[in-house]
Amino acid sequence: MSAKTVKVLQLIDHDFEDLELWYPVLRLREAGVEVHLAGEKSQETYIGKYGVPAIADCSFLQAVSTDYDALLVPGGWAPDKLRRYPAILKLVQEFNASEKPIGQICHAGWVLISAKILTGRKVTSTPGIRDDMENSGAIWLDEPAVIDGHIVSSRRPPDLPQYMQAFLKVLLGK
Repeated sequence: MSAKTVKVLQLIDHDFEDLELWYPVLRLREAGVEVHLAGEKSQETYIGKYGVPAIADCSFLQAVSTDYDALLVPGGWAPDKLRRYPAILKLVQEFNASEKPIGQICHAGWVLISAKILTGRKVTSTPGIRDDMENSGAIWLDEPAVIDGHIVSSRRPPDLPQYMQAFLKVLLGK
């Protein structure tokens, strides 16, 4: 798959972890990947935990999984909000059913838990939600990045380089 044709949907809500949103976006754009930020409202400005703003390119309520090659979920406190939207859970389940890459870091595991797609999957996350991950049926590993098929997970901001190397490997098949 050529990076020129790849489109990734990155979910967003207020209180996202600034680095966990922006580092992947910038890294993917450097690789020639088109990234769209999807919030509840298109063109709304969302503010990260540390005050960094991001504007949604589109609404996740209208996003169509078949228009994208992969999905990213940042951490922070946003995942606790995102997992409450049935449209988000449906999107995650569609990406999973199509075996398109899904990246999640830190607290983003909450979204995958609520979408009920982690049973039997090897994943990592912030240790703070390890019990949640295991209670959902996942096999939790304390590693910087874990690849299990099309699901790529990571623990926290210091692991972003390993996370993005793993995600790009799965996304671009390299």
